Amino acid sequence: MSLNKVIFLDRDGVINYESDGFIKSPEEWLPIPSSLEAIAKLSKAHFTLFIVTNQSGVGRGLFDLKALEKIHHKMLTEITQTGGKIEKIYFCPHKPEDNCSCRKPKPGLYQQAAKEYKIDFSTSYVIGDSLRDIQSGLAIQAKTILVLTGNGEITAKSYKKELSQTLLAENLDIAADYLLNH
Repeated sequence: MSLNKVIFLDRDGVINYESDGFIKSPEEWLPIPSSLEAIAKLSKAHFTLFIVTNQSGVGRGLFDLKALEKIHHKMLTEITQTGGKIEKIYFCPHKPEDNCSCRKPKPGLYQQAAKEYKIDFSTSYVIGDSLRDIQSGLAIQAKTILVLTGNGEITAKSYKKELSQTLLAENLDIAADYLLNH
């Protein structure tokens, strides 16, 4: 049996505020208003949520895996306290030039999730704020939603042609409302 009603969320710019200097500590991780509530709504509607995130700050030496673990612990605690549930976090710690198979837009992390959880991508959604999030969603043949938080507005203006198959939503809460009503 495979999971349906699966949503893959990007982290920075979708759940929490984006930072050009990277989120390097739990103190720097700040949720975007209504994002945690959106995750709670989706969880209560029996969606299975995963986070898939590039974290090249690890590979660049800006923070280590222990710091990333603390950031994710804070995030998961706040999500749980709001009534949400994240099934698992998948992250790529590599720099872009490492040319790994797990860094978005490559689909390696999604393929890993599919193996572990028997996910049907054709009924899944990828929600992100950058072109690489959308490209990774299209690569696995999932449905895609670009949120206009984080880098989303710039992405929407710069890549109209590439986003022709992608739904645009003001933020994660609006995307959640769409998913709950369709």
